[in-house]
Amino acid sequence: MSENAGENKMGVMPVKRLIISMSLPMMISMLVQALYNVADSVFVSRISENALTAVTLAFPMQNLMIAVGAGTGVGINALLSQSLGQKDGERASKAANTGILLNIFNFILFVLIGLFLTVPFVRSQTGDPEISGYAEDYIGVVCMVSAGLFFQITFERLLQSTGRTILSMISQITGAVINIILDPILIFGLFGMPRMEVMGAAVATCIGQSCASILGLILNLKFNKDIKLSLRSILHPEKEIVGKIYFVGIPSILMVSIGSVMTYFMNIILEGFSSTAQAVFGAYFKLQSFVFMPVFGLNNGLIPVLAYNLGARKKERINESLRFAVMLAVVIMCIGTLLIEVIPGPLLKIFDASDDMLGIGIPALRIIGIHFPLAAFGITLGSVFQAFSKSYFSLIVSLCRQLVALLPAAWLLSLTGVLSNVWWCFPIAEVISVAVTVIFYIRVKRSIVSVLD
Repeated sequence: MSENAGENKMGVMPVKRLIISMSLPMMISMLVQALYNVADSVFVSRISENALTAVTLAFPMQNLMIAVGAGTGVGINALLSQSLGQKDGERASKAANTGILLNIFNFILFVLIGLFLTVPFVRSQTGDPEISGYAEDYIGVVCMVSAGLFFQITFERLLQSTGRTILSMISQITGAVINIILDPILIFGLFGMPRMEVMGAAVATCIGQSCASILGLILNLKFNKDIKLSLRSILHPEKEIVGKIYFVGIPSILMVSIGSVMTYFMNIILEGFSSTAQAVFGAYFKLQSFVFMPVFGLNNGLIPVLAYNLGARKKERINESLRFAVMLAVVIMCIGTLLIEVIPGPLLKIFDASDDMLGIGIPALRIIGIHFPLAAFGITLGSVFQAFSKSYFSLIVSLCRQLVALLPAAWLLSLTGVLSNVWWCFPIAEVISVAVTVIFYIRVKRSIVSVLD
């Protein structure tokens, strides 16, 4: 008993209870995140279908920012959790402080992107001047004020990495609630505020993120005793720590960035049919976040548990954690598939869908929804790669799914001239990605078993 008294709960708490306690706050906070992502598009769709399409065209750039911030966070998370598992508090603090500096540079990068690349990026996806104007307004704001996004992700990851997921949830929910409240006020000009339309949605998002980042910093300083944040340590990074963060983080950044590439080219493929098809694609991405976000929240809770127990050399806890998480993820996705198959029309009506949009969207959702349970299995199994510093396997899987399989399939199916055929690229790509995931998982498991034994 005395041996375990000072040990982090990730090494001693019963596994199922641990996974639930670590993941549930993040699953809830990510559901709230999904809610305010949808709220953004719901309010914007009340302006016009073109406004909804504009937000869809902005999504690849927004997703790229999230990829860079979250990927850096994965690197911080893995190094910090392993250091805590090895009882190396000083190294854990260095990982946290270095991560803050890296995200300052991320912010500067996207300010430059916002200044110089927004217009060519948007106009390569559409020739409609109204859609272009809306999208350029949106991207300009989210890039120039992206500091809130990067620091929100960083401070929440620090809380997650040390097992303080409830505090992370509080930060994320605060940002989401502020965003949801401000959306209608700034979009439609309520309570004496100027009517900003699509730009108002971007401003609301940035204010919410900035408030969440400030709260996240306060929560870390006050409650996160496993790490020590200091300005001196932030300004004096160690090359070794930077290298270790990006060894795990860069594959994760690239993996999520591939999603931006995929959505960008899907927008171009769908433009060949209509802007309404692009709007349907955007609506699908907002809706699927309600299903995928809880699974990603589960993964975020699972990764530090796996990493900690690898550092602590507790093989059975690793195996039990993974089995339970896979089962839970598949159940969540099955519920999502059921909903999207049974009530696709009412789901699209949330976005004020026209008859044309319903005609395109209902078969689209029913076709795409088939792959959800398979995706749950692949996503959760892939958490092993991030937790055990093998993120390059996740990158290869993502490449296979979205660039090697999905985009070529979408393009080839678009040549039939039948839009409903294009949506089959999603199930096709998922089958391929899961097969590749299983192959890599077997390889990683063998190498880890040899180390732990």
